[in-house]
Amino acid sequence: MCETGDQAGPAFSALLEDSADDLYEHAPCGYLSTLLDGTIAKINATLLGWLGRERDDVVGRLRFADLLTVGGRIYHETHFAPLLRMQGELGGVAFELKTAAGARLPVLVTSTVKTGVDGQPQLIRTTVFDARDRRAYEQELLRAREAAEQERDRVQRLARTLQQTLLPPALAEVPGMEVAAYYHPASADEVGGDFYDLFPLTGDTWGFFLGDVSGKGAAAAVVTSMARYTLRAAAVYAPDPASALTSLNTVLHREYRGADPRYCTVVHGRVRPDDGGAAVTLATGGHPPALLIRADGTSEFLPEPGGQLVGALPDARFTTVDVRLAPGDTLLLYSDGLTEARTNGRTRYSEERLRTHLTGLAPTTAPAVVTAVTELLAGFGDGVDDDTALLALSVPLPGGDPP
Repeated sequence: MCETGDQAGPAFSALLEDSADDLYEHAPCGYLSTLLDGTIAKINATLLGWLGRERDDVVGRLRFADLLTVGGRIYHETHFAPLLRMQGELGGVAFELKTAAGARLPVLVTSTVKTGVDGQPQLIRTTVFDARDRRAYEQELLRAREAAEQERDRVQRLARTLQQTLLPPALAEVPGMEVAAYYHPASADEVGGDFYDLFPLTGDTWGFFLGDVSGKGAAAAVVTSMARYTLRAAAVYAPDPASALTSLNTVLHREYRGADPRYCTVVHGRVRPDDGGAAVTLATGGHPPALLIRADGTSEFLPEPGGQLVGALPDARFTTVDVRLAPGDTLLLYSDGLTEARTNGRTRYSEERLRTHLTGLAPTTAPAVVTAVTELLAGFGDGVDDDTALLALSVPLPGGDPP
């Protein structure tokens, strides 16, 4: 038995090494390492594929600045590189890369200086995220804003179009779970700042989030787009949801700390289904707590220790909470447009009233919970002053949905 274990150990180590190499080469983002003068020492296959270049034509031959457009090279040499040397890291900076065919590729760049045991810098590690979707959205936003200033009906078309771009066209399917979402706009004339998403991270884990940006209108929509794409990108390499929120906090605080500060509230999590249900890890940044409805008819708001507003403070801190979903359990994320709505034109609808109403549905499903809240919102009429976003996840009972 010992001999078999000895043989399996090296094989398992080799498998892990191969997996790590494959993850680096074929990650959903680009990686490269450069010498201190910018010369590229290492680059992964993902980034080479985006650029349409061969490894031998890049490594040891080009500097990172050589991959940038003219304007990007100027900004890199005059701002990015000096700040990186001073601070040791920079994140969420927009650049445009040049492909071998001459096309422009918009990206978000995060760089970190690696130091040796003596504290001296050795090389620069850079992560590159594809920002084509974000750039396309921003360009569409600007075109739509110019056209919408002429008349009210065009403003409403703009609002509907922009709102759709801030939300996923469809939720990702999570094996062994049911998911549902809904967006309720408070006004037909203005774009709200609520957003949500659900997306795969690895073969057995999915990321999700729901948030609310301060303010309304096109300015808030731009921040919403940045928050959504930044958080989705950060979730790919962050070790946990709290780390992803920290990355988003850094980007928002650096971008919007001037005369027009912007921030948002977010609840971000990861879910990993298994044979007996699903494991969920949540981190909250100033957002209303998620509501967990158990199959046995009990419910609770999940604690949110230390969750501060995202983007308001330079060093905001976030912590995580773990919870397990059993068959028949449903987790609901929502924005405060729901709990701050007014019933009968006067009374504020509260978190406790929401919990009592939905607990009566147990055991229930994600679609049933979202339908119930949708009916609530419709019943409030003009008592809804703010947009409301909903995202629910549930584990079905054996044999199908509850009666």
